[in-house]
Amino acid sequence: MKYSPNSIRSIKIKVWMHTILACLILWSNPLHCNAQQQTYCNPINIDYTYSVVHASRGWSFRSGADPAVVPFRGEYYMFVTRSQGYWHSKDMRKWQFIRPQSWYFESSNAPGAWPMKDSVLIALGNPAAAQSVIYTDNPKLGSWRGAPSVLPITLHDPALFVDDNGKVYLYHESSNVHPLQGIQLNPKHYFLPVGENKKLITLHPEKHGWERFGENHTDTAAGYLEGAWMTKHNGKYYLQYAAPGTQWNVYADGVYTSDSPLGPFTYAEYSPFSYKPGGFIRGAGHGSTVQDPWQNWWHFGTMVIGINFNFERRLGQFPAGFDKDGQLYTNTAYGDYPHYLPSPENKNRKSLFTGWMLLSYNKPVKASSAQEEFKPENVVDESIKSFWVAKTNGPKEWLQVDLEQVSEVRAVQLNYHDHKSNIFGKPDTLYHQYLLEHSLDGQKWEVLVDKRQNKDDVPHDYVELPQPQKARYIRFTNKYVPTPNLAISGLRVFGNGPGKKPATPAKFKAERATDRRQAKLEWQPVKGAQGYMLYFGIAPDKLYNSVMLYKDNSYQLNALNVDPAYYFQVEAFNENGISKRSKVLKAE
Repeated sequence: MKYSPNSIRSIKIKVWMHTILACLILWSNPLHCNAQQQTYCNPINIDYTYSVVHASRGWSFRSGADPAVVPFRGEYYMFVTRSQGYWHSKDMRKWQFIRPQSWYFESSNAPGAWPMKDSVLIALGNPAAAQSVIYTDNPKLGSWRGAPSVLPITLHDPALFVDDNGKVYLYHESSNVHPLQGIQLNPKHYFLPVGENKKLITLHPEKHGWERFGENHTDTAAGYLEGAWMTKHNGKYYLQYAAPGTQWNVYADGVYTSDSPLGPFTYAEYSPFSYKPGGFIRGAGHGSTVQDPWQNWWHFGTMVIGINFNFERRLGQFPAGFDKDGQLYTNTAYGDYPHYLPSPENKNRKSLFTGWMLLSYNKPVKASSAQEEFKPENVVDESIKSFWVAKTNGPKEWLQVDLEQVSEVRAVQLNYHDHKSNIFGKPDTLYHQYLLEHSLDGQKWEVLVDKRQNKDDVPHDYVELPQPQKARYIRFTNKYVPTPNLAISGLRVFGNGPGKKPATPAKFKAERATDRRQAKLEWQPVKGAQGYMLYFGIAPDKLYNSVMLYKDNSYQLNALNVDPAYYFQVEAFNENGISKRSKVLKAE
């Protein structure tokens, strides 16, 4: 049979239309949709390693901290404390763990990394011994080699930096006594030191309030200076460092600048530039600053859980950058809400925050069962430090959250917790399986997310829905967890409610204390507000730092530097959106 050109064209059009219709059907069904995720939510959802250092305690916990993220051959590698390997990503959107052929397991404490020509360099810190620089030209395989001689330095929290001229520098220290130090290395002679090991910077908590130790900077003990990282931007060197301690909510990164990689350095009065003391998971210190494939800046940092052990930690990823005056900043506002992933579209966005609000905060919740001390209400209290534990880890345990109004659901984050776990190291057998359903009336249920066949390790599973879903009730049903207890610290539902945004907070006051490192901030409570976001900085148009508060309408800010004047703003938020900001206040 012969077909005319018009008949052939008609058949092609019909095939094309059926293909489009099939795609639309798949798009409308979360069960079958493979649409690429465009957003993420902190903490980063990777397969964190279980600590083996504390195996003698009889219980286990995951931890990931001190991320060194470096580009190499157009892709990225992330090196993390005591992880028995490292992670790889093509574009900083999704990370895959690599088990290298050769690696330094127990001694890889806060490893420093940097690319050099055709190799990736690593300096490994070990509190018990000195080490050499190791390198590989194939990090995906992980055929690491070490220089035949060790550095004559005991390394703590090392950081490597290769300048534009090929010169290699090492920065190191983690101490509440010693200063951060730096030294040049000779890549042509086994990376041994060139010249003296210079003392570069030290803490000045008497002048820099954020460097004070303790929760909210309230401890009189000496803080820790650690976690160096170097970034060169427009010919200036930005030496970044962490303080006051990884176990505190105020763990942050500050910066000194110089015209030379070994100084002298000048303190940046806008420090800390990466700071997140509030929210679901807190802390944003000891990190790395890196550009994505589209030349947008990001800052990776350390966030704390600290329940099973002080150093039970996770990783955070935050939009960052340099403003027109060269000020380094990190945007941590709504930093554990959904944000857009690295992409070429980011350059056209004023903010990478999606605007998807938390729908589940303090909403009614019930469960199939609960161990007495670990109530289901803990999954909606916006604290990663509290959690629900079911009586069993079996497939019939469930949680149900009532959003109290039909809302537009855009994403869900499920945060598992290690309660009396018994896993050590990094076995290949870890995965989580569950079902999420949604309902308008609590009676008729439809599938929202189906991971009953999942074989991935997803301790902080974040799922962006392919399209918004109208729902009032969200139900989680467990199928499988690898741990002896089913424990969840957060069932977090994001989207937008149908109601009104809160009003701008009125009667905002900002008063500098006699101790200039502190300021008292207060405002009138806003009806219908879940919480408030405070912004502060040393210029009225540079309010880059923020503090997230739930319910409270006052805050004692202890993170200020003595010398500059400060400027403040506040806004209210709820499940429906964010208010306009208050007028900027100045406190001398």
